Amino acid sequence: MVNKKREIVIPGDFLGDIKSFKAGEGTFVEKGKIYSNTTGILTKKAGFINVTPLEGRYIPSKDDFVIGIVEDTMPTCWLVDIRGPYPALLHVSEVPWDVDFGETSRYLTEGDALTAKVASVDPEKKVDITLKDPKLRKLKGGQIIEVAPSKIPRLIGKKGSMISLIKKHTNCRFFIGQNGRIWINGSDEGIAKTIQTIKIIEKESITYGLTDKIKKFLEK
Repeated sequence: MVNKKREIVIPGDFLGDIKSFKAGEGTFVEKGKIYSNTTGILTKKAGFINVTPLEGRYIPSKDDFVIGIVEDTMPTCWLVDIRGPYPALLHVSEVPWDVDFGETSRYLTEGDALTAKVASVDPEKKVDITLKDPKLRKLKGGQIIEVAPSKIPRLIGKKGSMISLIKKHTNCRFFIGQNGRIWINGSDEGIAKTIQTIKIIEKESITYGLTDKIKKFLEK
């Protein structure tokens, strides 16, 4: 079977006209015609034309789940790298601990990793995050790897099919951040196999038949 790749477009490529389609994400309209404003994968579905970016920095949105790395501690907050345009702010009121003034470094310090949720994003893309959710916490053990944020939906798969396949064959636990960071925990062998698999998915994310290829790889 020949692998068929999805169509890749670049900024300025003509995609269609507004008489036939509606302009979706990653596009712009000029004189009734729809063009791409990014390099990505072209999709035409339900009357919309969309372009999904291949690469690029993570653009935070409210309620996104992310993996952050603490950059700095302050008396009442932490600055956290979430791969966005700016470090995110984590205030002591948004953690599950009773933190006294000036005692932030007792709970989180530079280099610590954590799972978080985007609580708010202002017009300049400055972000507040929270740990007030049962599944959010400081991470211990395991390994964190990074992929392009645009590849996260392909890694998860339809209704979680791809990530369920990986879990089944590696017995690893995951937390997948929408900012392109993935925390993996399990045996050394399981983590190594998982990382290999994720690298294949990232490299070949626009290839048809990828799920079958990953299944064969994992069953070796």
